[in-house]
Amino acid sequence: MNYIGSKYSLLNFLENSIEQTIDNNCNTFCDLFAGTGVVGAKFKEKGYKIISNDIQYYSYVLNKSLIENHKDPIFKNLFPIIPILKKTKISERKKIVIDYLDNIPHKEGFIFNNFCLGGTKTKEIKRQYFSDENGKKCDAIRQKIEIWFEENKINEDEYYYLITCLLEAIDKHANTASVYGAFLKKLKKSAQKLFTLKPINIIVNDEEHKVFNMDVNKLIKQINGDILYLDPPYNHRQYATNYHLLETIAKYDYPKLHGKTGLRDYKNQKSAYCQKSKVKEAFKELILSSNFYYIFLSYNNEGLLNLEDIKKIMSLRGKYGHYTQKYNRFKADQNKNRNYKANTTTEYLHYVIVKK
Repeated sequence: MNYIGSKYSLLNFLENSIEQTIDNNCNTFCDLFAGTGVVGAKFKEKGYKIISNDIQYYSYVLNKSLIENHKDPIFKNLFPIIPILKKTKISERKKIVIDYLDNIPHKEGFIFNNFCLGGTKTKEIKRQYFSDENGKKCDAIRQKIEIWFEENKINEDEYYYLITCLLEAIDKHANTASVYGAFLKKLKKSAQKLFTLKPINIIVNDEEHKVFNMDVNKLIKQINGDILYLDPPYNHRQYATNYHLLETIAKYDYPKLHGKTGLRDYKNQKSAYCQKSKVKEAFKELILSSNFYYIFLSYNNEGLLNLEDIKKIMSLRGKYGHYTQKYNRFKADQNKNRNYKANTTTEYLHYVIVKK
């Protein structure tokens, strides 16, 4: 998934920097601004017990599948609906269920009626986030997943797994310039193609993992561990507005929509880390409330918090240091539409070894 602030390209830098800072006795890794979960997944692969959190529900869904789930779904209660499952190895069942969903008849539902041109052409506000067929296919699959869950045909792990597969698939064919803050006037090539549902891989390890959907400054007072990794928003862009459509697909709760882009109400998901007037105090509270031996903060050189503020606050807990890495800037639109300060930014990985 193409995601603002994604650390996918920085995983080696993060892994190497963290591992040369910590001792050999660490086994818990906590990722409190998890996003798509790529950092938590990296450390899950290395055998750590993961605590993951994000205030966005679609992110919670992704992390429930990627982080908390550590075994292949069984889909036992779907045997009467898809009989071949009973004779299929557990490791191969997810593909059969995904193929079944990928081929059910399309339906005109909430996504088609509110976010596709065919569904909005007679309305005052016309939207084209997806092609008509992708919108109808999304509705059919999402409704079927919900029905299965309500009728106990799938359990909670299977439910989140299937929604994750849908989110990953349809996002690749959205008619946007990367984020959902706006849609394009004409369908781009990738948006014209019908999306294909595919099974996502399950990362298996022997630990029990936990995923939360909470305000980070409230959650921090309820958890503890070895390594705390923080990757908060750097600037004023609220993730709730940039990914509101993924939130609506994940919840499928028929929200009241607002404005040209079809925003859902997000007042309970506004992050203090996107507000210049609040970020410093929120960050200080987070650092002082944490109960971890090592605290790491990913933050670039253009964030709302400046280097001196970060150093001063983190130093309150112990020995401070940092690592740096240049990387290519995330661009949600073309160069001609926005003047960027530079093509690259510097990623800082700040850390503090907490006094015991």
